Amino acid sequence: MSPRLGAVAQAATARVPAPLADRLFPGRRREFREAGVTRAPIGERRLFIGPVNSAGQAHEWARAVERLPGVGAASFQYRGADDVFGFPADHVISTTCFVRNSRWRAAQRRAVESGFTHVLVESGRHLFGTEGTVLAQIRALQAAGLTVGQIWHGSDIRLPSQHAAGEPDSPFHPGRYPDTEALETIVLAHRRLIADAGVPQFVSTPDLLEFVPGATWVPVVVDVPRWSAAGARPALRGSRPPVVVHAPTRTGLKGSDRITEGMRALHDEGVIEYRELHGIPSADMPAVFGDADIVLDQFLAGAYGVAASEALAAGRLVVSHVGEDVRAAVAATTGAELPIVQARADELPAVIREIAGDPSRFAVHVEAGPAFVRAVHDGTLSAEALRPFLDA
Repeated sequence: MSPRLGAVAQAATARVPAPLADRLFPGRRREFREAGVTRAPIGERRLFIGPVNSAGQAHEWARAVERLPGVGAASFQYRGADDVFGFPADHVISTTCFVRNSRWRAAQRRAVESGFTHVLVESGRHLFGTEGTVLAQIRALQAAGLTVGQIWHGSDIRLPSQHAAGEPDSPFHPGRYPDTEALETIVLAHRRLIADAGVPQFVSTPDLLEFVPGATWVPVVVDVPRWSAAGARPALRGSRPPVVVHAPTRTGLKGSDRITEGMRALHDEGVIEYRELHGIPSADMPAVFGDADIVLDQFLAGAYGVAASEALAAGRLVVSHVGEDVRAAVAATTGAELPIVQARADELPAVIREIAGDPSRFAVHVEAGPAFVRAVHDGTLSAEALRPFLDA
C-alpha cells in the first residue's frame, strides 16, 4: 500500500467507533488475541500490580509477596516499541493496544475484577485504557469487591516546588529542568487523586515518604544472586585505574551534566577510566556494573533506588548524593547503615580522586554493599511492608 493510501485508510479507520473497529478490522482482532489478559495466579489472596513496572519493580514485588502464605501475584505493563530497557513482567502489551482496543479493555477489566482480590495502581495511571478517570477505575474495582492501593516510584509524586525548597541541588530550581512546570502540574493532580481515592499509599524509596504523608515504604527489590555473580571480580583491586561508570536513565534528573566535565578531566589525567552509558537494556546491565569499580548514581534528588542497589549487590563502590534524612530513615526502619559514599556534584572530583589515591580506605563500603542489599532489598522487607494491605 502506498503512503497516501495508507494515510487515507488510517483516517477512515479512525472515524469508525472503537467497538466496531475492534471487530471489523483484522489488525484489531489479531491485536486483541495476541495481547491476551492478565491471568490470575493461584492463591487465597491474588495481587495485581500495574501498569508501569518502573525499573521492573512491579514484577519484583509480585515475586516478593508470593513468599507470603496463600499469596499469588501478577505484574502488568504496557509499553511502546521504543522501550529499550525490556524489564520483565508477567503480562506485557503494546501501548497502542492499551489505548485504542476497547475489546481488550473490557476483557482485561473482567479478568482483573474476577481473578484478583487486591490491586496496586502504579504512578496514578489508568489500568484499563485511558477512557474516564483513574479514580473511576479505582471505584469500579472497589465496587467489585477488590482491595485497592496506590504505589509511587519517584517523579510521579515528588513535587518539584517542595523538593526545591528543601534540596539545594534539586533539578527543579528555576532554569534547570525544562519540564519542571509540567511535572508540577502532574504531581499536583496525583496528590488530588490520593486525597480523593482514600486508599492505602506506598512508596518505593524512603525519600518519598516526605511527599506522601502516611505512606508505607516498600523497598525496591533486586535479584541478589544475579548481581553478586556479575561482581565476581573484586572492585578497586589490581593496578589499572578505577573504572567509573555512570549509566543514567534520565540525565536531567540524575545530574549527569553537572558531573561529566569533572569526570572526563580525571579520565584525561589517567586517574580513572570514565564511562558514561545511555539506553542500556536491563539484561546487559550486570556486565556493565561487573566491569566497573565505582558506580555513580545521582546527584540531584538526594535519594537512592534500583540502580544503586544493583551496584551495591554487585560489590561495586557506589558514590552518590543521598540526604541525611534518607540515610536516617533507612537506619531507623531496617537497622542497617546505607553503604553509599556521599558526594554532591561539586564535591565529586575530589571524592573520586581520594578513592583512586587510596582505594583500601573504601574497602569497608565495598564489602558492606552485598550484605546491605541482602538485608534490605532482597524482597523480604518488601513483602512484609505489603502484608497488612494483603491481609485486609
